[in-house]
Amino acid sequence: MSYIQHKSEESIEDYLETILILSKRLPAVRSIDIAAALSYSKPSVSVAMKNLRYRNLILVNEDGGILLTEEGRRIAESTYERHTLLTDWLISLGVSPQIAAADACKMEHDMTPESFDAIKRFILCHQ
Repeated sequence: MSYIQHKSEESIEDYLETILILSKRLPAVRSIDIAAALSYSKPSVSVAMKNLRYRNLILVNEDGGILLTEEGRRIAESTYERHTLLTDWLISLGVSPQIAAADACKMEHDMTPESFDAIKRFILCHQ
C-alpha cells in the first residue's frame, strides 16, 4: 500500500470512529458536528462524506443525519476499540492522557490485527 493510500485509509477510519463517538451522544450526527469534532472545514468533511457514501460506509437520511452502514460500524468499532485500549494501556504505563490519546491514534492505524490481538491478550491477562 502506498503512503497516500495508507493516509486515505487512516482518514476513513478517523471519520468513521468520530461518527460512532458522536452517535453515542447526539440524537443525529451531521457534517457540521464532524467538522467541529475533528477541527476540519465543512467543505473537507462534505468531500469525505461523499467518499464514505460512495464506499457504502455511511448513509445520509433525508434530514441530513449521517448513519453508519454495517461495514462502516464494523470499521468504526474496531478503530475505537484499538484507540481506547491503547490509550488506557499507555496511561497505565505513566504516559499523560493527552500524549497517550495522540500516540494511540497513530498506533491504531498502523498496527496489524495480529499485533493488536497479542497486545490485547497481554493487557487482559495482566490486569
